[in-house]
Parts: sequence; C-alpha cells; structure tokens
Amino acid sequence: MTVVPHAVTAGREMVEEAMRAAVERLDPRMRRVAAYHFGWVEADGSPTAGPPGGKALRPAMALLSGRAAGAETARVVPAAVAVEFVHAFSLLHDDVMDNDRMRRHRPAAWTVFGVPAAILAGDALLALAEEVLLDRGTAGAHRAARCIAATTRKLIAGQALDLGFETRSDVTLDECTVMSVDKTAALFACSCSIGAVLAEAPNRLALALSGFGEDLGVAFQLVDDLLGIWGRPEVTGKPVLNDLRSRKKSLPVTAALGAGTPASARLAELYARPDPLTEDELVAAAALIEEAGGRAWAESAADARLAAAEARLAAADIPDDVRAEFLAIGRFVTDRDS
Repeated sequence: MTVVPHAVTAGREMVEEAMRAAVERLDPRMRRVAAYHFGWVEADGSPTAGPPGGKALRPAMALLSGRAAGAETARVVPAAVAVEFVHAFSLLHDDVMDNDRMRRHRPAAWTVFGVPAAILAGDALLALAEEVLLDRGTAGAHRAARCIAATTRKLIAGQALDLGFETRSDVTLDECTVMSVDKTAALFACSCSIGAVLAEAPNRLALALSGFGEDLGVAFQLVDDLLGIWGRPEVTGKPVLNDLRSRKKSLPVTAALGAGTPASARLAELYARPDPLTEDELVAAAALIEEAGGRAWAESAADARLAAAEARLAAADIPDDVRAEFLAIGRFVTDRDS
C-alpha cells in the first residue's frame, strides 16, 4: 500500500477546523448535507466514529504552495479551505449527474438527502469558497478568489464535455484530454498555486506551480480512470467496473476505441448497445480495452505527465523541502490504490 505523504497529513487538522467553522455559516439543512459529505456526521446527524473520508490532496497542495512562497501555514489556510469546498461542490453535483450512488465507501449525499438538497449544498459550498477567501480583504485574497472563479468555470466546461460524450460515439482522444484538463487538472493547477497567490508571491512562481499542478492533475485523472475499470471496490469505494457500467468515455476507453483494432470494434459494439451490460459483458469490455491497448496507453501517459510535472517543479525557484513534498504527492497520486 502506498504511504500517504507527510504533506497530506501535516496541516489537515488546521484545515478541517477552519472548514468546520466556515460550514457553520450555512443554514442548518445545508450544513447537515455538507457535514455528511465531508464525513463528519452520519445521515442522522450524529458524529461519525472514524476519521473523515477523502485524501485531502488539494488542501495539502494549497498549503505547500504557500510554503513555496515563504508564507506561514496559518496565512494560507483559507486557500486550502476554498479548494476543498470547490472540490466538494463538484463531487456533490457530479454524483447526481453521473447517478453514482456511492462516495468514499458510503451512500452519496443525494441518495440520503435527495437531489435538490445535494445540488443546493454544492452551490452553498461554492459560494462559501469565495467568501472565506474574500474575508481576508487583501490584494492576494482577491486574486485567489478570481483563481477560484476561473477554475470553477473550467470545471463546469469539463463536466459539460463529459456529459456530452455520453451521447456520442466519435469522441477523440484529444477531446477527452481537454475534458480531463478542464474537469480535473484545472483544480489541481489552482490548488498548487493558490497559496502562493494568496501570499502575493511573484506571478512567475504561481505560474510554475500551476503548470506543475496541471500536469499532475492529468496524471491523477489517468490513474483514476484506470481505477474506475480495474480498481478494487474495497479501496475505491465504488462497484467493480463502475465506469464501464455507465459506459463512460474515459481516457483508457477512448484510447482503446480509437486504436483501430478488432478489439476496438468489438468494444464499440458493446458500448453502442441500448440495454445495460451484463456482468459478463462488463468483464469482456475491460478485457477488450486492455487488448486494444487502452490500459497500457493510460499507464504510459500517466508516467509521462508525472515526468512533465517533475520537470516543471525542477525549474521552479522554491525551497528544496517543499519541492520534495510536492514530488512525494506526485508519486502518491500515480501509485495510489484508491
């Protein structure tokens, strides 16, 4: 099992305390949905017994980016809170749109509280992300809030592309990559730079960290797509072959469909069937993706993106210990089990 990097756990308690304080601003109904989504409470509102779910990668990267700019951790906690709220907004909405019933090993919020409540809770957290940044009232806070707004616009564009792919059989690998950059990598890029932005670091530093985050975000998505097909339910928190069950046009699937092999043609035939695929057909689809080269391509592409991210980081003017911790997160992202 991959060891969780120190940077991921170092400021987690401080960030969670700030998140809980911010969520208290919400009305009781939205507060309960948000608290459930974050793993703080059960469906009935009682405290959970174990630690909260989720890896909190994005807040960790936000704190690291502040350290890269020489800022004290406490100064950039609002940036970490903001990116985690935007991430929660996207997950609450995505689970509804994708009809995903499980999130972090338990029922998704919409299945517990209803679709309207889950959508509204996501909206509330998005607004709260801007609010916690603007509370600072500094030039850096305003620039960080603009970063969050621009990132959210990209997230929405990426999700719109993803939804559009569901009704198309001609999705190209380039289109799928653009979708992944917008839907996933944009928030990684923001997370890796927003602490520096809040700390009013030079633009060149923020841009270098943003570039690292974008490449790392694509690597993350590639690994996530692989896990969506071949991941184990006990670590992913979702059913086996989940992405194939919904016939998702993920990166390995799109690569396989476009490979022009007999396996590609058989996979396209399965994906085009109007009825739900049986368990045997899902297993066959996974084998066809592998036969057509989709799995190998995604694994190689993830390695290449991680190498590109590391090269960007090597050129950035940041402390060596911060660079090492960013690199540890990069390895964690691409080696993870869940």
